[in-house]
Amino acid sequence: MQDQVQVVVSGPFDDLRSHHVRLLQEAARRGPVRVLLWEDAAIECATGKPPQFPLAERHYFLSAIRYVHSVEVIPAEAGLPALPRPASNQATDWVYPQAEDSPARRQFCAQAGWRPVPLPPEALSGFPEPAPGPMHPERKKVIVTGCYDWLHSGHVRFFEEVSALGDLYVAVGNDANVRHLKGAGHPLLCQAERLYMVGSIRFVTQALLTTGWGWLDAEPEIRRLRPDLYAVNEDGDKPEKRAFCEANGIQYVVLKRVPAPGLPPRSSTALRGF
Repeated sequence: MQDQVQVVVSGPFDDLRSHHVRLLQEAARRGPVRVLLWEDAAIECATGKPPQFPLAERHYFLSAIRYVHSVEVIPAEAGLPALPRPASNQATDWVYPQAEDSPARRQFCAQAGWRPVPLPPEALSGFPEPAPGPMHPERKKVIVTGCYDWLHSGHVRFFEEVSALGDLYVAVGNDANVRHLKGAGHPLLCQAERLYMVGSIRFVTQALLTTGWGWLDAEPEIRRLRPDLYAVNEDGDKPEKRAFCEANGIQYVVLKRVPAPGLPPRSSTALRGF
């Protein structure tokens, strides 16, 4: 009897963006996704330059995507990633964008007994609204707010820490209000894409789009959800938020911006360059 089909996605996943997540989401419809992650040497050999994000950070981010079952680092052989052969009784689907299809990839699949599954662009388009994760009535409700214009490992760590306090609801700022607060050129990514990326993180119970204005643009969502806690990091601490929580009996929690162990600090401003 054959084991369950193994679903494989392979790549460097440097500067993880929405098109990567869409690929992982579609791959996950076929079964648990095993990501074969290139090590730094393989990326440098393939591109001629080191990765923007180191291996540990890329591994951490990928592991936090709700569509990923496991991440395995592929060692480089002669500077190129060497794909492992599966067990002889295990059917394997290798899912990748159609643009990456090639005779060499097909030949590898034929030799390894894998099935190539190239996905056309239309299968990876759009930003499907993420379904809410499991809700636990016995846990507290926690809300956080923000723009999340370039989702990075610092955001993921913040979500991870806050999710330990209860079911996590993330209110993502609407485009008009982000532009109002931050000025021309913001946001870099549209609200649908930012909402999609936040909702893809396994620590997030539900991602919501704000409908209000100013620093309290999430007020309508907060009044509807009635959270027990409102968590912010240090640079998100605002007098308006403190006063609102005090007036509405919501515990206000301020966390320090500390990256995951072994990872560098990140900020969307530094990544964008403005």
